[in-house]
Amino acid sequence: MDGLNPRKVLSLLFIIGIAVVFTLQFGPGSTGFGASGPVTAPGSVATVNGKEIPLRDFATAWARQMSFLRAQGSPIPESVARQFGMHNQVLDRLVNTELLAQAAEQRGITPSDEELRKLIHQNTDFHAKEGGFDFARYQQVLRDFYRKTPPEFETELRRQLAAQKMMEVVRANATVSDDEVRARYEKDGNQAKVVFARFLPTMYADKVAAPTPAQLTEWKKAHEKEIKDYFEANRFVYQQPERIRARQVLVKLPPEATAEQKAEALKKAEALKKEIDGGKDFAQVARDSSEDPGSKARGGDLGWVERGSWEPVLADAAFALKAGEVTAPVETKFGVHLVKVEEKQAAQDKKLEEVQDEIATTLFKQERAKETAKAEAQKALATVQGGKTLKELFPAEKEQPALLRFETETRPEAVETDSFTAEGEAVPHLGPAPALVKAAFAVSAPQVLGEVFPVGEGFVVAQVVERQKPDTAGFEQKKDALRVQAQQAKQIEVTESFLKALKKGGNVVTNPEAIDSVVGAG
Repeated sequence: MDGLNPRKVLSLLFIIGIAVVFTLQFGPGSTGFGASGPVTAPGSVATVNGKEIPLRDFATAWARQMSFLRAQGSPIPESVARQFGMHNQVLDRLVNTELLAQAAEQRGITPSDEELRKLIHQNTDFHAKEGGFDFARYQQVLRDFYRKTPPEFETELRRQLAAQKMMEVVRANATVSDDEVRARYEKDGNQAKVVFARFLPTMYADKVAAPTPAQLTEWKKAHEKEIKDYFEANRFVYQQPERIRARQVLVKLPPEATAEQKAEALKKAEALKKEIDGGKDFAQVARDSSEDPGSKARGGDLGWVERGSWEPVLADAAFALKAGEVTAPVETKFGVHLVKVEEKQAAQDKKLEEVQDEIATTLFKQERAKETAKAEAQKALATVQGGKTLKELFPAEKEQPALLRFETETRPEAVETDSFTAEGEAVPHLGPAPALVKAAFAVSAPQVLGEVFPVGEGFVVAQVVERQKPDTAGFEQKKDALRVQAQQAKQIEVTESFLKALKKGGNVVTNPEAIDSVVGAG
């Protein structure tokens, strides 16, 4: 049985979210408009076994999802939320709710009138100012906000309750045995903590001398394939079109700009050009006046630009300039541009014969640097086996976030990991290192691991500093908490399996165009 890994926890949150969805939004499911078949209706985002999920329900769910994120201090733009697939998560919740409601109906699972009444009375949207449910306000809110009649609203809410009840029935079947609880303890209780130091070729690259002409000739003969492969893999470096490093100031135009709007934008761009010609710094003008959100804060900096990435009229104007010059105002579909050329780079099409010495020198130095890194790791291992610790040999210069450590690491540093189990192949703060994990759990007490481990491009020396094994006393102390965790994991599994079976045995058709109309095209 899987543990509560992040993916499973996220899945549980979304599934359990169905149970409380009516406290966040009403009507994510649908009573159906009679549509069926392979194509969804324009007014729906999906059909589930012929029943529609209306576009308005998806729009409401999406808006509330964004509001929830903002309330949690996560002001994620909708475009970014879409890139992360949040629209799919919202749609999945609606589809899952409908599937569960249909399954409940087939099994005769029906909420009582009292349960429905209690849920409605708990909704503070329907409370009077002085507190408590108010029937007149209930009717008003349904009419003005939900745009539903009481029968329509109550029918949809009843389906929501049926979906929740169906899920509760499924989850009630998730039972765990004593053996499963014990197995979880054996797995989670078998832990290790290590200190490691990593030796990267880049740490020694500046200490490797360039090959002599004789060494280079010999190395090229012995490594013709490696040189050719490197050239093919990096062909973009040696074969580049003409490009410029540019900045821009943009005066935006709407897609269907009128002649008057275009004239006004041109007039503004000409005024900005006059300021630049008068000596004002282009980057400052961009920061003050550009309407391009992607480059404004960087002083209009666009980086390196190839001719083909711009509209011809703009590319022709910019690529005709010398470094340091600024175009006259140029109109494109995006607006009116002023472009400054910072630097120019001519097109290049270098052949392998022209760059093979350069490539051979690079690969030669990389090889020697890797050999040096391995030799230094072996030397460190011998020293640690002699009684020194890695922390004594390679003290960390300063504390820094684990994610940044290897981006700035210029020498070996001792890193102490968090405790980890043998379940995976990764070491905290290091990454995938299956041989190291295997060696760490092959020992029963703290000690130096007696080999140098190749990890990625580098080499690692490690010593186990803590080793914990499961025992009976520990199991008795933790078994109740472990049973809860195992129960939650099993509930996730059976619920996911049930929903998967419903989808496989049913017919769910989505309407991407309708979804895009709410969240924007990807």
